[in-house]
Amino acid sequence: MTDQTVFPKPLKAAYHTFGCKLNFAETASVADAFARNGVLNAADGETPDIIVVNSCSVTAEADRKCRSAIRSFNRRYPEALIVVTGCYAQLKPDEVSSLPGVGVVAGINDKLALVKLTRDYLSGQAAPAVSDAKELRDFMPSCSRGDRTRYFLKVQDGCDYWCTYCTIPKARGRSRSGTIDQLVAQAEEAAAADGKEIVITGVNIGDFGHGREDTFLDLCRALDRVDGIERYRISSIEPNLLTDGIIDFVGESQRFMPHFHIPLQCGDDEVLALMRRRYDTALFASKIDHIRKVLPDAFIGVDLIVGARGETDERFESSRNFVESLDISHLHVFAYSERPGTRALQIGHSVSQEEKHRRSAIMMKISADKHAGFARRFIGTVRPVLLEHSRHGHPLGGFTDNYLRVETQLDPSYDNTLAAMRLDTLKDDGETIAASPARQ
Repeated sequence: MTDQTVFPKPLKAAYHTFGCKLNFAETASVADAFARNGVLNAADGETPDIIVVNSCSVTAEADRKCRSAIRSFNRRYPEALIVVTGCYAQLKPDEVSSLPGVGVVAGINDKLALVKLTRDYLSGQAAPAVSDAKELRDFMPSCSRGDRTRYFLKVQDGCDYWCTYCTIPKARGRSRSGTIDQLVAQAEEAAAADGKEIVITGVNIGDFGHGREDTFLDLCRALDRVDGIERYRISSIEPNLLTDGIIDFVGESQRFMPHFHIPLQCGDDEVLALMRRRYDTALFASKIDHIRKVLPDAFIGVDLIVGARGETDERFESSRNFVESLDISHLHVFAYSERPGTRALQIGHSVSQEEKHRRSAIMMKISADKHAGFARRFIGTVRPVLLEHSRHGHPLGGFTDNYLRVETQLDPSYDNTLAAMRLDTLKDDGETIAASPARQ
């Protein structure tokens, strides 16, 4: 069934996504909506009539990359209509609309209305103004895989935390989520389409069910009963919302993978207080310890911000020492970025760009060492791998249950299949493992 949106002529569209897994999930849903209405995906080498940019605004650098991409698209395809949605569009619609080639600017809750907004624009109708994030109340569902093997199931949107450095609540609005019945039905549809793995995503997924009696753990238990889905992964979840009950459940489940992604942001309690985070290092360390007790082979990724306001040299060293003490697998390191309108700008002691780069390099070296050390633990072992189609000219790849990236010489017919793979050697990047089929 289509959305009954008629375009004046056959059109082709290209899609470009910045930012988080949630954005990728929503872009896939947008592309599906255009396809249902007869808009084809522009193949490589083809000239698109429409370019949809799903933007990010988590840092000033994210804004810059979005602007640069839009200008580049306009130079390459001057006749194409550029449609921009996402957090950058939500926060700075006037700035986005002034960029060359941009005709439609849509806020967060208008992503699934992009087909109609685009049709209206091409028919000469003015696009509505972007709604203030305070007015965002509806949950926009999304469960899509696009050209990926795994599905991304959006279960929650928005955030009520208001950390001092963050603009996400201004962009995404208040916390809201789908119902368990609605999300289980979407997982069942993914299974019927031969989906093997679902990544559970959102802005603050541990806050699922906010304002209701059901919880994120209730959702996980319900999804665990869906026939056909062989793997679930929990995307980023706040440490204060990652309960021991959730960890224990993952330890007992055959479908929820031993893989956690937990934002730390800083390993110093004084900086955490300045950030208005809702935990301290003791609580964070206790979560890592409990994961290792229940799931000793689990992959644990951690988000970290360096150079935040208030992070003195002494506090950075405190953070560095804490991070080094953690039994984790990987760090996602971000340099702090000043965001207009955030309360962080009221905090004293700013860090120079040069010092942010130095601190980033230190933390990324720690990450590389931890990731390589974690990967080496499994060389010579056999792990289940969900194999995925590769880019042209690259070998078939995939991830183990505990999120180790592997490459294999198996042919493309193994795409979207689970296989027992022997992990043979760690490649020079310190992250990818060459693997071969395990003997039966």
